[in-house]
Amino acid sequence: MGTPQQTDAGTERRFFGQPWSLVHVFGVEMWERFSFYGMQGILLIYLYYSVTRGGLGLPEAVAGGIVGAYGGSVYLSTILGAWVADRLLGSERTLFGSAIVIVAGHLALALLPGAWGVGVGLILVALGSGGLKANATSVVGTLYSPEDERRDAGFSLFYLGINLGGFLGPILTGLFPETLGFHFGFGVAAVGMTLGLVQYSFGRRRLPAEARRVPNPLPAARYPLVGLVAVAAIALVVVLVLIGVIRADNLSTLVIVCALTATIAYFAVILSSRRIDREERSRVWAFLPLFITSVAFWSLYQQQFTVLTVYSDKRLDRHIFGLEMPVSWVQSINPVFIIVLSGAFAAIWTALGRRQPSTPVKFALGAIVMGGAFLLFLPFAGGGPNSTPLLAIVGILFLFTVAELLLSPVGLSVTTKLAPKAFRTQMVALFFLSISLGSAVSGWLVQFYDPEDEIPYFTVLGGIAIVIGIGLLLLVKPVLALMKGVR
Repeated sequence: MGTPQQTDAGTERRFFGQPWSLVHVFGVEMWERFSFYGMQGILLIYLYYSVTRGGLGLPEAVAGGIVGAYGGSVYLSTILGAWVADRLLGSERTLFGSAIVIVAGHLALALLPGAWGVGVGLILVALGSGGLKANATSVVGTLYSPEDERRDAGFSLFYLGINLGGFLGPILTGLFPETLGFHFGFGVAAVGMTLGLVQYSFGRRRLPAEARRVPNPLPAARYPLVGLVAVAAIALVVVLVLIGVIRADNLSTLVIVCALTATIAYFAVILSSRRIDREERSRVWAFLPLFITSVAFWSLYQQQFTVLTVYSDKRLDRHIFGLEMPVSWVQSINPVFIIVLSGAFAAIWTALGRRQPSTPVKFALGAIVMGGAFLLFLPFAGGGPNSTPLLAIVGILFLFTVAELLLSPVGLSVTTKLAPKAFRTQMVALFFLSISLGSAVSGWLVQFYDPEDEIPYFTVLGGIAIVIGIGLLLLVKPVLALMKGVR
């Protein structure tokens, strides 16, 4: 089990100085992000464009709710993906199986017509993406021994792959809706994910045995019970759809309820456990205001895929050198800024060392910057078609990225620091639940967006985010006291 790691650490320097096995996980993650963001780049307009334009003709509020619910479901699925890896298959096999499920989902979107393609496709992609997201990072971690100095650089390369996929996906899929049709765009996403799966399938054998280890195997006697629960859950969902409880117009609300219920349950289980001591319990309480701030942040940030898509379609001047760029290309701006700025932020935090802002301050600033980005829509609110210059959206998305880098990587880091020893995985799941809840809320909020009267929407949401950020700034000292030495 240790031999592959030692070999990688000592001799293999064929992928930018990293273990060669990294290229396989890098590739499958890059193509997964390519297909994920490529499909999501055209999903909303496919849902609300008229049938004559190749869409499904849904109301914009319903379409936005579906996209938000889908985004929330991806992060809810990470909990299931982590459980399957920990108890049944191990991280590597779960990752491989999840990649197959994602390919099936994109093929469904590309080949099945109408609502059936959307329903089957989004469910499969959400389940598969949750499983892959939950385990890809773990597999990368197995490539390095704890003492390997290349570890941070390896994860930086891995993060680069994520954003390369996020940049290229919307650009390529966006070429097709107005020419060959939306299903060709979805087909491009399916081809991309298939390429990632094929590449990974050839290279997965070289991954360390540690990547295939099941940390906490489920007793064989309990397999039938798990199968029964899975079948019952699927049957329940089917029944609820058939009797009209689960509908397209309430999906985001249902995901919000599920994420909120899971959040309360996680906090209750951890805080009431006898397996944590007083100091660990204090740190969990400190995580609560950070969790709330994270939800507020993601509920605005994830509107890149809902309200901002509608805005780009109806308000944005997308003409460059006399040509009109596709709506989805706007979603490729943020990954470029992440690639450029993530290294700069890392250098700044490293240079500041102990003088850098504490985690609560970074979270607060992230919420304030995000709220400020929404307020920057106000000078352009209420305009007609092509009334907002492209440069303005580029500036607003620059602030989106600054806010993301203040909160997202910092949030994952502090979650592992505040987690009690007995609940490390559950605390990471809690952070993902904040993203799930925020993503679902972003879809639910679309119903309040009125393109004819935008000022109240951007003012209220931007103001709420700023107030939450200021509130956290005022609570920095008591929160740090609860964090018991963690900054």
